[in-house]
Amino acid sequence: MSSYQESQILEVSRHFHIYGELLHAEPCKIGHINETYIASYDQGGVLVRYIHQKINTDVFKDPDGVMNNLMRVTSHQRMKVAGTGSKDSGRRVLTVVPSKNGTSYHRTESGACWRTFVFIERVRTFETVESPTQALEAGRAFGEFQSLLVDLPGERLIETIPHFHNTRRRFSLLQQAVEADRANRSKEASREIQFALKQEPIVDVILKALAKGKIPERITHNDTKFNNVMLDIESGKAMCVVDLDTVMPGCVLYDFGDMVRTTTSPTLEDELELSQVHMRMPIFKALTRGYIETAGQFLTKNERALVAFAGKLITYTIGIRFLTDYISGDTYFRVHRQNHNLDRARTQFKLVESIVHQEEAMQRFADTL
Repeated sequence: MSSYQESQILEVSRHFHIYGELLHAEPCKIGHINETYIASYDQGGVLVRYIHQKINTDVFKDPDGVMNNLMRVTSHQRMKVAGTGSKDSGRRVLTVVPSKNGTSYHRTESGACWRTFVFIERVRTFETVESPTQALEAGRAFGEFQSLLVDLPGERLIETIPHFHNTRRRFSLLQQAVEADRANRSKEASREIQFALKQEPIVDVILKALAKGKIPERITHNDTKFNNVMLDIESGKAMCVVDLDTVMPGCVLYDFGDMVRTTTSPTLEDELELSQVHMRMPIFKALTRGYIETAGQFLTKNERALVAFAGKLITYTIGIRFLTDYISGDTYFRVHRQNHNLDRARTQFKLVESIVHQEEAMQRFADTL
């Protein structure tokens, strides 16, 4: 890590209730949006680790809203987990370290917003699912996450990113980006644009069901990538769901759909060898079984009837988001190579095609649970 980053983390750490000497900090590359560091401290001869994270306020324009949601959600989760008699609540729910001003985050003189979490030990994350057992745990974890928040008291959570999974809005933004073509990239992505525009008939299915009250609004995670589930190193059991910036009012189908997107293909979401991208039915079955085990008590018949469709829709929606960002000049997602967002879009669209071929069988299985 550069000397600049080291001095920056040291300065940030002084504003939080952390004791001991900062020994080391290193960047954490997981995630597309925020700037994250793992920091190690010597506290009386014991090595203790924390996460220091700079909130991307270009994306999350209301950091007060983000942190208000996060504190309400984690407090409620912790109360309910503790009520089950669990002795591992500190590893099952994120713990925010308060600033010395008593707030949930620190704003620097330059306007940067930093927050700190207790580092959860003896867990790991995976970029792709390696077994049906892992998929089962992911399903259980996100289903339990939703279940714990069904009875969250108080006012409606703040929409940290309005219209986040609104596929019609994402579709319109793609059309606008193609028409403007500010980065002169539409020609390079012509095949992907053509594919995306042909899928318009699926765009409004869930939106219309929500608008008509056929499926309910709930509190959802909205970024249910597999690497947002921490698994215990020894047991392999799901411990904690992380990355809560997009927890807000939403649709559980969007959460489940993103689980399908990020667990059922054996590849990363930016795979270059598209022949390797496909929806694995055994993984889908395990994921769905785990999810229904923990979420089944509150899911309605109409929600259950769209679980396979949700996988197709959200994979498509994320694909057009990557495509839109590529065409617009890579202004939202962090990229690490040339055409990175285009590669991501291509991977999503290949997975959409695979889901389409298996959608009926997927839904038939879900209907048996």
